[in-house]
Amino acid sequence: MLDQWSNFFVMVGGGAAGLAGLIFVAISINPERIVRNTTHKNRAINMLSGFSAIFMACSLALLGNQYLPALGLEWLFLWVIATFIFVRGYVVAIMEGMSSIGLTGPRLAGGTACYLAEVLGAIFLIFGRSIGLYIAAIGTIVLFAFLISGAWLLIIGIYEEPAQG
Repeated sequence: MLDQWSNFFVMVGGGAAGLAGLIFVAISINPERIVRNTTHKNRAINMLSGFSAIFMACSLALLGNQYLPALGLEWLFLWVIATFIFVRGYVVAIMEGMSSIGLTGPRLAGGTACYLAEVLGAIFLIFGRSIGLYIAAIGTIVLFAFLISGAWLLIIGIYEEPAQG
């Protein structure tokens, strides 16, 4: 079953790795503003961890001679951690209230739903149900949109913040 998905995982994993690298470069251009602002710092962590999680999930799916339940266990571990990082970062950013750009309930709910779709997909795989691949794939595709828009909000937020000094 996983052989039919190899092109999807190669494409998505490569895209996630490339975008994680671009975000890392963008962050390194202005790290002092990101580190100083809780919203920017947590958004940067969320974008890097999100794209990294997608890359790792795709890498795990491409391992040879693997059964769906094994992949499901790997993904469950990965996506529970990624979900925690996302939700924690968002909540901390909202509580600190340093920069409110993009800190909305719908963004939090939408992003969380994507991560929970990954977790749900993993659970289906643990029980040997291939529908988990479809659920996770849809979650990943929508999560890409959230992560890309989050990266844009990070860049916009950095440059809308008044420069100090």
